[in-house]
Amino acid sequence: MTDILLVEDHVELAELIAAFLKRAGYQVVKKTSGEEALDFLEKDRTKLILLDIMLPGIDGFAFCAAVRKKSNVPVLIMSARADKEDKMNGFALGADDYMEKSVDMDILLAKINALMRRNYDLKRENVLLVSGSLSIDKEAKRVYLHEKEVVVTGKEYELLLVLVENPGRTLNKEYLFDRIWGADSFSESQTLTVHIKMLRDKIEDNPAKPERIKTVWGVGYRYEEN
Repeated sequence: MTDILLVEDHVELAELIAAFLKRAGYQVVKKTSGEEALDFLEKDRTKLILLDIMLPGIDGFAFCAAVRKKSNVPVLIMSARADKEDKMNGFALGADDYMEKSVDMDILLAKINALMRRNYDLKRENVLLVSGSLSIDKEAKRVYLHEKEVVVTGKEYELLLVLVENPGRTLNKEYLFDRIWGADSFSESQTLTVHIKMLRDKIEDNPAKPERIKTVWGVGYRYEEN
């Protein structure tokens, strides 16, 4: 397994990023198209994907969607497309973070370190958390609904776990954001809203009228066992 799969068609930028990350101690594999990267993932695994959006052939959004059908590997998008719509689309398709080009290498490394730490370095207890028809395997970091696996991103998993571990308790938005992304996170607060919506789409029978993840207007969210 490699540490980072870098999907970037700008060769000079890819070389620069790869060299910087290698100096930081990471193993990096470079691919210049989404098709090449998907072929790589058919045979090998990676701990994190660093993804450009504007790629030849399938773009980064389509690549991210394809990855999410099979894997929960953390995805960090870096793109010159910095509109709110693009960011929202990236998160909706399963990206864990999104940063704008031109890339600040120190911030990029900080984001990568944070994703690696939260997804791989934290010790986990071998516990199956059950809440009605929903269950969470805390060791494997997998979610099941009606005994069928629900594919979630790393951040979606962390957010759902916090909610399920506090049934009936209203958790304010600031607490949830700081708990999942960290008080010093470079992400925006709207990220929480996007991830709540994505979780509802995956675990609610009717996402428009959620029964599990309730909104407490002006405060935050409350998980109800169902």
